[in-house]
Amino acid sequence: MTQGNARSGRRWLGALMAVAVLAALVLVTTVGARWLARNTDLFPVSAPWGPECAVWTGEVQVRLEREQARRATTAAAVAVQGDDAPIEAPDTGDIPDTVMTLLEEGPEADAGPSLTCRSARNPDLRVQEDLEPSGLTPRAQHLLDGMRAHFSDLNVGGFVPGGFSTGHGDDSAHYDGRAIDVFHRPVNEENRRAGWVMAHWLIAHAPDHEIDVIIFDDRIWSTSFPSLGWRDYDAGSDDEVLRHLDHVHVDVQRGREVSEER
Repeated sequence: MTQGNARSGRRWLGALMAVAVLAALVLVTTVGARWLARNTDLFPVSAPWGPECAVWTGEVQVRLEREQARRATTAAAVAVQGDDAPIEAPDTGDIPDTVMTLLEEGPEADAGPSLTCRSARNPDLRVQEDLEPSGLTPRAQHLLDGMRAHFSDLNVGGFVPGGFSTGHGDDSAHYDGRAIDVFHRPVNEENRRAGWVMAHWLIAHAPDHEIDVIIFDDRIWSTSFPSLGWRDYDAGSDDEVLRHLDHVHVDVQRGREVSEER
């Protein structure tokens, strides 16, 4: 075999190997997607394809568009508040009754997360350092205003005029004025279910308020791992406050420093 033929043979072999690897990747991706679609009963996630949100009914995963999730969680919040709700419930005729019942009442056996959505950080946001009179950044204040427009008699905290300098964990968003705590006390089944109504509303509206992290009831959701949904949250303590059993913690995205954009 001449040197030219040898080089040509190697090129053909390399091309065949590349095609084989590509075909294998396509096969694995396709099979994996079909497997996950058939086995959604294994874990509730919001896969990185298709509609942004999903509701776990205990038997199947019902996919929802973001706009549907917004309406569903708002309607659930109105239903739970009854005559005290500050707004009217939106139409949810296109959303299965099983989903609405679940969002309003929670899982029958045990309170917990039913809805998850994927949402990424906004790369165009800049750091907001000036605080509102409340002690929140304008972004966090916008979130608080949104919550108050949908929920009456909120018991909120985690911020003070002028901001916090102590009292929270290291690197806490509370120090930046980016975090809000919504209290559901005492810790009992009724308040757990009410807390999950709030947590579901927050996750459905995350892009509208540039939400970064939600923590409640030993679970955490964040834009860092959006498709993984609600993950276990290890507080490293049995304390109810540290485990976020008595309050829903939510913080908005920090944004980027001008120097980071160069």
